[in-house]
Amino acid sequence: MNIGVSTDENTYLTGRVVRYLRDNGHKVFLFGAFKDEDQEWVDASVELAKAVAKGKCENGILFCWTGTGSSMAANKVKGARAALCTDPAQAKGAKKWNHANILVMSLALTKPVQAKKIMDAWFSEPYGSDDFDLRNFEKLKKLDGIRKD
Repeated sequence: MNIGVSTDENTYLTGRVVRYLRDNGHKVFLFGAFKDEDQEWVDASVELAKAVAKGKCENGILFCWTGTGSSMAANKVKGARAALCTDPAQAKGAKKWNHANILVMSLALTKPVQAKKIMDAWFSEPYGSDDFDLRNFEKLKKLDGIRKD
């Protein structure tokens, strides 16, 4: 799978995540501080969200200090569905019910062991496909049309 990873700050955690993805056979595309140390969190988030929304990356993983700002910025990009996840249950729910395509984690709160559990949950959970899931996903997609970008 093609996975984009972006952050505004390279840390031990971000390095471990990239290594974990590559070790598990994913093709990793790097954005943000991986390419430009001076890139701020809004720019790093939007760059990744555009790559996911345009289909260059099937999923994205995004980091900032709390994860909140990156989630907000990424979700301004039409077609990006970023979810801040702090545990495996949130990651599974975000994929199944919300069809999230960008996993966001906090640099301040996420330890490498927890990040692995969150990613394992994320990648093992398919997008929901029953009537309830699809009906709500269609409603969510329609919200892209009411944004004032």
